[in-house]
Amino acid sequence: MKTQILKIAGASLICFLLVLPRSLQAQMSNAKLRVVNRVVSLDKKSKVVRLNEVDSVGIAWILDEQFTEGEIEFDVKGIDKYQGSFLGLAFHGADDRTYEAVYFRPFNFRTADTLRKSHAVQYMSNPKYDWPVLRERFPGIYEKAMPSDIDPNGWFHVKLVILAESVSVYINRSEIPVLETKLLGQTQGKMIGYWVGNGSGGEWKNLNIKKRE
Repeated sequence: MKTQILKIAGASLICFLLVLPRSLQAQMSNAKLRVVNRVVSLDKKSKVVRLNEVDSVGIAWILDEQFTEGEIEFDVKGIDKYQGSFLGLAFHGADDRTYEAVYFRPFNFRTADTLRKSHAVQYMSNPKYDWPVLRERFPGIYEKAMPSDIDPNGWFHVKLVILAESVSVYINRSEIPVLETKLLGQTQGKMIGYWVGNGSGGEWKNLNIKKRE
């Protein structure tokens, strides 16, 4: 691993440059991802995209893909580790800090604590409406429970229906959304990316994007 120190506006930033094997570099190039604060790997056979576990938020932006309205479907897998698995999808990204996202907390899927259970799926709009602001100001509106039959350590299917003013989240092809709410962001962004929270990794596959004309 190489270390490089950059001077920007009088501040010193330490950047760690990971030298990847040639095969992995080729896979990442084919995936067309721009990765922020994570290392990404792609299983060539299963097409599973993996992000590793690191402090702070991480995103793998999908290059050459723009999205405003429509449907996004994917399969995702986290782990049943308390406060150790936050993962989902970012959309309407304008930059690495300005985006909307829907993500999951698998460790809350089957908990007996009813309050924790109600915090299983979350919508947020960064930077103004991160989850602590939403939970304090609008409790129970932007986060909901997940069906108890969803394995917190297994794959589950997600469909996001994103319109001009709303997002609906459907799980395992159910016709009833687990979360349905208005959008709060005015990001003017169009980027989509795999998203993970602090200390979390994750796995995704079968991404399918249907844009609304």
